[in-house]
Amino acid sequence: MATTARWQDWASFALGLWLAVSPWIMGYAWHETATTNAALVGLAIALGSHFEVSFDGSVVEWFNLAGGLWLVLAPFLLGFTAQILVAANAIAVGSAVTVLAGSALALEKAIGRRWQRREASH
Repeated sequence: MATTARWQDWASFALGLWLAVSPWIMGYAWHETATTNAALVGLAIALGSHFEVSFDGSVVEWFNLAGGLWLVLAPFLLGFTAQILVAANAIAVGSAVTVLAGSALALEKAIGRRWQRREASH
């Protein structure tokens, strides 16, 4: 992964940590399904982003993209849309993680193409 995309990994890491602790900070830890979803997906995104920064692999970006999309859909699929703040938190974090992962993947692809053109011209 290109070092210029690392800021997306750190932002996803922070969002994952936020999501993991948000049930207790926002006071919805009583909602078992939403809390379990937030804690597990949040930790998975945070750990994945940490390993992405450490090991430079694009597989984690695809994982974060899937995780972000899951978070956007989770309130509807898991049935906690009636809890407006809880659902909004999941959708907002999911949207941000999806955009960050998508931009990192696009940047990696663009840099890869430029690098290959540069190498071919030498």
